[in-house]
Amino acid sequence: MAVPKAGGAGAHRAGALKQQNKPHKAGRHRRNSARRHAVGVSVKTLSSQKRRNLAKLDRKHRALQLRQRSKEAVLAEKRNLGHKDAPPHLVAVVPLHANVDSQSVLRQFQSSEASVVHQAERGLPGFVLLCPRSKLRWQFVVADRGNLFAVLDLAKVADTLLFVLDPLEGWDAVGNYCLSCIFAQGLPSYGLAVQGLADQPLKKQIDLQKKLRKITEKRFPEAKLFPLNTEQESVLLLHHLATQKQRHLAFRDRRAHLLAEAVEFVPGPGSALVGTLKVSGYVRGRSLNVNRLVHIVGHGDFQMSQVDATPEPFGQNLRAAKGQPRRGKGVQDNTFSKVAEMEEDVQVLMRADPSKQESLQSEIVPDPMDGEQTWPTEEELSEAAESLKQTKKISRRVPKGTSAYQATWIVDEREGESGSDDEELDEANGMEEETSMEEAISQDGSSSDEEEETATEDEECESMVLPEDVEKMEEEEAVLEKYQRERQEEMFPDEVDTPQDVAARIRFQKYRGLKSFRTSPWDPNENLPRDYARIFQFQDFFQTRKHVFRQLKEAEEDGAAVGTYVTLHICNVPVSVTEGFQQQLPLVLYVLLPYEQKMSVLNLLVRRFASYTEPVQAKEEVIVHCGFRRFQTSPLYSQHSSASKHKLVRFLPADGPTMATMYGPITFPPASVLLFKQRSDGSHDLLATGSLHSVDPSRVTLKRVVLSGHPFKIHRKMAVVRYMFFNREDVSWFKPVALRTKWGRRGHIKEPVGTHGLMKCQFDGQLKSQDTVLMTLYKRVFPKWIYEPHVPGLSRIGESTLCEREEMD
Repeated sequence: MAVPKAGGAGAHRAGALKQQNKPHKAGRHRRNSARRHAVGVSVKTLSSQKRRNLAKLDRKHRALQLRQRSKEAVLAEKRNLGHKDAPPHLVAVVPLHANVDSQSVLRQFQSSEASVVHQAERGLPGFVLLCPRSKLRWQFVVADRGNLFAVLDLAKVADTLLFVLDPLEGWDAVGNYCLSCIFAQGLPSYGLAVQGLADQPLKKQIDLQKKLRKITEKRFPEAKLFPLNTEQESVLLLHHLATQKQRHLAFRDRRAHLLAEAVEFVPGPGSALVGTLKVSGYVRGRSLNVNRLVHIVGHGDFQMSQVDATPEPFGQNLRAAKGQPRRGKGVQDNTFSKVAEMEEDVQVLMRADPSKQESLQSEIVPDPMDGEQTWPTEEELSEAAESLKQTKKISRRVPKGTSAYQATWIVDEREGESGSDDEELDEANGMEEETSMEEAISQDGSSSDEEEETATEDEECESMVLPEDVEKMEEEEAVLEKYQRERQEEMFPDEVDTPQDVAARIRFQKYRGLKSFRTSPWDPNENLPRDYARIFQFQDFFQTRKHVFRQLKEAEEDGAAVGTYVTLHICNVPVSVTEGFQQQLPLVLYVLLPYEQKMSVLNLLVRRFASYTEPVQAKEEVIVHCGFRRFQTSPLYSQHSSASKHKLVRFLPADGPTMATMYGPITFPPASVLLFKQRSDGSHDLLATGSLHSVDPSRVTLKRVVLSGHPFKIHRKMAVVRYMFFNREDVSWFKPVALRTKWGRRGHIKEPVGTHGLMKCQFDGQLKSQDTVLMTLYKRVFPKWIYEPHVPGLSRIGESTLCEREEMD
């Protein structure tokens, strides 16, 4: 076989893209290999390998320690809940159906032979249950299902919510509505119980259980439903509530709070309407410091003067309680009547230090002389005096019985005469009219009788219309008008008509044009309102929040520890705070974090509630539940985006998240948000739910206005547009603002045509005769200063909302 020669046809030739490998450094490689063979593995290589292996073991060991620590924390939390050194396990019984008997539910838990019951005489209906065998203390309170705010206030402070269902229907419309509000606010640990299932036939019980499981799976997936008919079933339910994993709400775990169990009002020396409020209860969440401010839900912020360590209204020693007479044997142990003995053992735990106590100042008092001021001259003062004389009220001659509105339309020929002469003439004319009327009555008596009969008939017709019907009709007309405005806004977003009686350059003088809504700059500190001089602003809100939470975590404050039964002395409290407690409504107190009493601008990210169908307009007054607060305000609604500018939304949209901006006290997120609308009959409807996004006054909200015009003559890319303006000066004034059309053309104003507002415009393409020319203007808007912290806890659920929810279901 012949071997081809080099360079022949079969020889391989390297191409232009031949791979060039990196050459080996042979000399250095030989030296390292010789050293390695001579000495072995170096100490440096061995130590780094050992360090790498140890780091992996350390990571495993650290992960094991974290798991063990979290497991021990969960176990410690379960062991401390309801034990000796902790407050009683607070269980709020929430009936979800009208057929549920709350008192029979409480009797099931009281029937245990191994328990001691202390019945409460004041405050919320309920009792305290001592279980010596398990060494647990329970406190049961009943929520009024008809009062929505009372249910939400109890959900803010309760350790566990016990939902009681009906065996046939589960929950009704009121119960479903309460569940929606509780889920939006934040659901703590809960339990499900059904009452009266054993009263049904045995064959029907299995079908009812399947039906209830199917109903509860929508709201409570993986939740166990407990029957509650016998003593044994109540013991099993208590064991489940004591051993289940606790659900935490961030806004209450970071703040000390308590549920009032005893309230006493001491009038002040100056007035009987304002005084010192003594509130007794268990400290929950975190330790309580007397120098902090306390917030009473629905009433506002107050200062504390001292904290007393009051003996508990029932025996804390469970072993001693074991020998006491039991409730199940017919003896009722009531220690709330031992007030005199408790007052003797009161110990002052802390007194407020004026140098360390936080101030109640919530607003900055602006100085009106802070800016440049000029004193008016004598000429300006004299001109002002003359203008006041000219604008003084002038009496006119008008017929008798003429209203003030009708008098403004009557032209007085004797305006130059003195007012005293006019009044004399009016009196004379009035006397003449009266005498002439008397003569006419005396001459013709029949006509007067007929007039009296017609007058009485008209009065009877007017009396047939009740004031309530008039209010309902006015309310329906207002709602219909809002529906029409919302529909108009959907069809023609932000489009307004240019007024013909006022020049457009005056009507829209606060607006400006933007080349690009996304990229054009807008100074957030430009043309701020006077209300911005009253609020507080952080340089970096999230960094301040992180710093406050870090201090709260690292340094435990001195004061009343968690589980201590204390009496708070709250200063300068109105007597109206005690009215709700006397009506057996919950009184909940929260201790504020630093800066949380100061006013600023809150931005809430909300989503409209599905069952509320009425239009919600911007700047309408609503009731806001933000975390532990409840106040009344009127928010602005804007689009939620990551840009530096945000477009105003005139109506709260039905789909998608929306930002609600309002004036309110600073609150550190996370915090849940609920918006309610109060009707004329006192009921409340849930508008929207969401969470607190940020506290940022520099967030720019822009109101957009779109002026529209129509092409009159079209010549290729040029067109004459009319009906956008109605005078030549307005066209020249808005000439720098860009134009656009509904079909996507871009253009600008070339020059005005004539004197009636026509203008010649140039576009990037030929217009269609059906197209509409638009001009977009923007103006920054701010919310109204409306903040009312006093919102009573008595509220009913709107019937319209329940009807709508039943239709949706």
